[in-house]
Amino acid sequence: MSEELQQKLRDQLWEVANRLRGNMSASDFMYFTLGFIFYKYLSEKIETYANSALDDDEVTFKELWEMTDSDAPELQEEVKNQCLENIGYFIEPKFLFSSVIEAIKRKENVLPMLERSLKRIEDSTLGQDSEEDFGGLFSDIDLASPKLGKTADDKNTLVSNVLLALDDIDFGVEASQEIDILGDAYEYMISQFAAGAGKKAGEFYTPQEVSRILAEIVTLGHNRLRNVYDPTCGSGSLLLRAASIGKAAYIYGQEKNPTTYNLARMNMLLHGIRFSSFKIENGDTLEWDAFDDMQFDAVVANPPFSAEWSAADKFNNDDRFSKAGRLAPKKTADYAFILHMVYHLNEGGTMACVAPHGVLFRGNAEGVIRRFLIEKKNYIDAIIGLPANIFYGTSIPTCILVLKKCRKEDDNILFIDASKEFEKVKTQNKLRPQHIQKIVETYRDRKEIEKYSHLATLQEVAENDYNLNISRYVDTFEEEEPIDIKAVMAEITELEAKRAELDKEIEIYLKELGLVE
Repeated sequence: MSEELQQKLRDQLWEVANRLRGNMSASDFMYFTLGFIFYKYLSEKIETYANSALDDDEVTFKELWEMTDSDAPELQEEVKNQCLENIGYFIEPKFLFSSVIEAIKRKENVLPMLERSLKRIEDSTLGQDSEEDFGGLFSDIDLASPKLGKTADDKNTLVSNVLLALDDIDFGVEASQEIDILGDAYEYMISQFAAGAGKKAGEFYTPQEVSRILAEIVTLGHNRLRNVYDPTCGSGSLLLRAASIGKAAYIYGQEKNPTTYNLARMNMLLHGIRFSSFKIENGDTLEWDAFDDMQFDAVVANPPFSAEWSAADKFNNDDRFSKAGRLAPKKTADYAFILHMVYHLNEGGTMACVAPHGVLFRGNAEGVIRRFLIEKKNYIDAIIGLPANIFYGTSIPTCILVLKKCRKEDDNILFIDASKEFEKVKTQNKLRPQHIQKIVETYRDRKEIEKYSHLATLQEVAENDYNLNISRYVDTFEEEEPIDIKAVMAEITELEAKRAELDKEIEIYLKELGLVE
């Protein structure tokens, strides 16, 4: 029944989303839709929580705020404080999603009321422990945007219709076991938006199959993670998957794009992650490290491929980068992200990140850093080659780097070439469960499989001048069947004889038709 509910909710939400599509860009379309879904979720959650808290008082949340007797203010304040302490925010009943729906049914212009409602949610957390998690959450929802319509009436009509359609969908918030179903549907929405967002999709979404591989790898050997960290967390989907598989107690992340940062926080809260159990920061990870010298059990990331960064002189004295001897090039920050992640990895932890193939073989400063990580630190545990065209917005082949700090001196490096194993779906290549399982099991068991994986000694890597290009270690060359030259020549002679016979027949027909003498 759970799968049926998931699919039903996915279909319903996507149908609602398409009401907003119009002439909007994929990103605008996404943020309006997900923002409205999140508003409904927060409204239903607080109403359910408050009604439960008021059970003994034999009054509902809405009824309490309509009461005028002298005891009402004290009880109202008590409920408000409980909400702020336990779920992190507060919404007065008149600003709930259900109250907006009532106003729509009265044919009112609800845009001012909706704008106030979203602002009240953010303002309720000021001075509270949850302030960082809720501040500016709805800042990307501009209800005055011309993208919603030319006139105020057009905007009101469109938004009202979308909210009415959402009102018809049961989020199942009252049943705690259904939270994952809503979270799954939200995740599906993000993936659908990513599929239509082109190049920008890579900024906020890691394909679910790749997230699964990263999450499985960093959680191997751990019954329960204390924490998990992603320095370029996008929408937070990769973080959530790693935290879920690893049963992580705390989640940490940083995201440069303010809009995507909002999406990540919404994603956390909507998946039922308590506000006190996650910390997502907004800022450029390389330029401003929000987590100082904190170290984590698991580090996962899908950083922007070969992005530019300042590579400023100040970073030569930054503990994250200084020991490697060189800074990552200004135009390719891949190794800046890798060194940043290694810095935040604890001694017993595992780091897994996606990177372009260039990090495996490019020279100069990157070659120096790569050699440092292998020869001086022995941190690189595995290199996994992925198929091309599995990421949104780029068709280039990519790889996964797995690093550990607790490797032994004689440990080898596992190379896996999984680039040929995928299923083509329309224009995208997809990793199926059997492909994912093979990668994870090969890594876990450190197995050598012909034309798929190889355990390279550190001496072997040194002999290759610390070039980690997978093709140097995993031979995937398929020998062609030997050609029987005599048989081929005999076949050619036979075909020539048949052609000569056909030429004679054609000449006879042409003479009969008087076309040749």
